[in-house]
Amino acid sequence: MGSDFLCRAETRRVLWVMGGVFAFSLLVQYFELPYGNFIGSLFSGLNSNRMNNNNTQINFTAGFDTKIKSGKPGVELLKPNRTLAPEGAKEFGNILKGHVVPMLEEKNKDDTVPLAANVESAPMIPLAPQIDDNLTASSNLATRSDEVAGIVPLASYVPSAPMIPPAPQVYDNLTAPSSSTTTRNVSASTVPLNSNDTIQLMNSLAPAVSLRHVDDNSTVLSSSRNAYGATPAPTEATGQLRNSLASSGNGYTMTKKTPVAKKESDKLVKGVVSISEMTNMLLQSHQSNLLTNPMWSSAGDEELLSAKSQIEIGANSISDLGLYAPVYHNVSRFKRSYELMEQNLKVYIYKEGKRPVFHQPPLKGIYASEGWFMKQLKASQHFLTNDPNKAHLFYVPFSSQILEQVVYVPGSHSFTNLKAYLKNYLDLIKGRYPFWNRTQGADHFLVACHDWAPEETRYEMANCIKSLCNADLKEGFKFGKDASLPETYIVSADTSRSLGGKRPSQRKFLAFFAGSMHGYVRPILLKHWQNKDPIMKIFGKMHNSDYIRHMKSSKYCICARGHEVNSPRVVEAISYECVPVIISDNFVPPFLETLNWESFAVFVQEEDIPNLKSILESIPLRRYLKLYNNVKKVQQHFLWHPESEKYDTFHMILHSIWYNRVFQIAS
Repeated sequence: MGSDFLCRAETRRVLWVMGGVFAFSLLVQYFELPYGNFIGSLFSGLNSNRMNNNNTQINFTAGFDTKIKSGKPGVELLKPNRTLAPEGAKEFGNILKGHVVPMLEEKNKDDTVPLAANVESAPMIPLAPQIDDNLTASSNLATRSDEVAGIVPLASYVPSAPMIPPAPQVYDNLTAPSSSTTTRNVSASTVPLNSNDTIQLMNSLAPAVSLRHVDDNSTVLSSSRNAYGATPAPTEATGQLRNSLASSGNGYTMTKKTPVAKKESDKLVKGVVSISEMTNMLLQSHQSNLLTNPMWSSAGDEELLSAKSQIEIGANSISDLGLYAPVYHNVSRFKRSYELMEQNLKVYIYKEGKRPVFHQPPLKGIYASEGWFMKQLKASQHFLTNDPNKAHLFYVPFSSQILEQVVYVPGSHSFTNLKAYLKNYLDLIKGRYPFWNRTQGADHFLVACHDWAPEETRYEMANCIKSLCNADLKEGFKFGKDASLPETYIVSADTSRSLGGKRPSQRKFLAFFAGSMHGYVRPILLKHWQNKDPIMKIFGKMHNSDYIRHMKSSKYCICARGHEVNSPRVVEAISYECVPVIISDNFVPPFLETLNWESFAVFVQEEDIPNLKSILESIPLRRYLKLYNNVKKVQQHFLWHPESEKYDTFHMILHSIWYNRVFQIAS
């Protein structure tokens, strides 16, 4: 009897304990405490893993429940859902990391932003809307199966599918306006930004943009600057976000393209990058971080891979007496690459595009480089092909200068119209051809000299090879992908000029500068050196004939940045055999892939302007004579001719684009 009573009492005690635990669990779930969904999130992760194995699409909206206004027009951010437990989210990320993107695990272990991987068993092409010739979007979003049938499966277009807008790219002080507030299902091959990434993105939003006047007929956009005139550097997370977002089809998606390596990113956002550091960063970028895998292979890819191997194992001796070895990083490598370009390169020029923005660039003025390149490429039948299937590169033939003149709304202080115009054009060629989607634009290139070009092309054309005059590390210039375009001020269709100048012994002035007071550097230069020393000829604006005479009579010619990092004085100094002194922090000089700029130019940081004379006087005479001689040797690469000639500016621009494309191809 006693034992039965004790057994019943013990049973009641166990039942009370179990009931209490159950009641407490219900209470926790009711109040949605931070760890309330821990078990559920684990099961969600396991279920998602099984869905991945079945190639089923996953909706990642569970981690976000409301939108937060960012403070900028049209920009909204997703707020993390507080019911998603941190442990559950971490476990869920580990499951994805282990089963969806194993190939990227080692390469991206230090990256803040998770990357998406292409699922080879089910590749998908985001389809662009069909656009007619007048660049107006059609309402019919049809599958272009007739153009890509038999090459790669296409992603279906589901009108009712919810859409998730990606987090806007952040660059320096600007954010991209979001054009949609709907949500999208992300395929199983895509890893979204987590809540920490979103918070970092929110914290990196920066001040608004302002326009400032340049001369009488143009304006320049600049991000807000600090009291010293320097643009605040982006955070590490900002740079990683910027480099991991790319334009694709109907919207931005995370792609397999690897962002700038963390060590390189650190250099980009900390102070001034020296020319030596730039060279090292360029070599590192060609080794790993810009490799691309097209959605389907082509004969052109195999030819580029062959060229890459031949360049890497090129001979150590050359037979071309026209190349002076000391002005190149590796003259044999350049010689071999140039020869392979001449033998193999084929470029397809899109015929679409309404004039004058497309196919009709100006051939005079400060931005004339983009026009002369287009003119001479079209005249060079050797490099052109009418069959896009045989092309290694695709040229987007627009003029950044004409785009600004025709499309920009004066006083609007907005790039919206310019970006929309280019987006409509890209939608047109995406709809008519499969080539953009094959590489996400990595084998497409543009040549643009206007100051606004980096901003106009930052999003939709993010993966393109960009040859830019405004080659600024702080404006998103990417080593190993982009190329620096020499800015050449051309006043007439006759590009000939009185080259050369006086012998070194007859150059009586130590340094010379003259120009309008654009930007923040030139006023500082004049403040310290105008009328301060008889051998330092530092002026404001000057008549052209006096300007050339001073360049031909000076040992060093000061190439100080204006509103942007680039200046036509670099090319002018080389033309008149005056050693260029570049005062423009983080400016990437033209043809850096090939030329050893330290062999024929001097780089002075902006903060060292007060010490300019002592810096130049500290250069020994023997060193100056070498610089002077090397300027003469490199001169051939900075000349335009009515008909292009070997090693001239046209061929050097094309070689930089070719070289960067060759070293983006993954072996």
